[in-house]
Amino acid sequence: MGINLQKGQKISLEKEAGGGLSRIVMGLGWDAANSKKAGLLGGLFGGGGGGSIDLDASCLLFDEQGNQVDAVWFRQLKSKDGSIQHTGDNRTGEGEGDDEQIKVDLSAVPDAVKSLVFTVNNYTGQDFSQVENAFCRIVNGANNSEIARYDLSCQGGHSAMIMAKVYRHNGEWKMHAIGEVGRGRTFEELLPQIKPHL
Repeated sequence: MGINLQKGQKISLEKEAGGGLSRIVMGLGWDAANSKKAGLLGGLFGGGGGGSIDLDASCLLFDEQGNQVDAVWFRQLKSKDGSIQHTGDNRTGEGEGDDEQIKVDLSAVPDAVKSLVFTVNNYTGQDFSQVENAFCRIVNGANNSEIARYDLSCQGGHSAMIMAKVYRHNGEWKMHAIGEVGRGRTFEELLPQIKPHL
């Protein structure tokens, strides 16, 4: 079982994994809150009715100067260099475990990339008051053991969140649980909020 991260906490992924780490998987999971309530609130706030919630995980790649060099999300499932792969869009959150995954080959991430920022956005426009059991987790891609988990279920009027940053520091990969809420249907609307965290 991995470490449960608190907002703002930073860890060494390699130390928590117990040694060398070349591949990780960022998993995002969620459930729609009580579907009757979700349908009512969806009607009030212009979101979709029923119990369907479409959260989207994205991974943004930044260089040392804080410039975005690439993005992996539901419209581009693979980074240009091939080191990061999104497994595809889940539009409901139904089922156990991860609903979306982004696989990262840390050994293949170009040297010019200093940090990977993981975000989640509600594309259908509902806010997180209609989401429950939301989490992101980092898994060791070599043995599928969970390294770290971060609870995203802070319900509220936000429709997006900057979940975490995985970054290089003194030759190793570390993780920073950011947990900053925001608004926006896609990651582009979060970019001004992401900049201070780079």
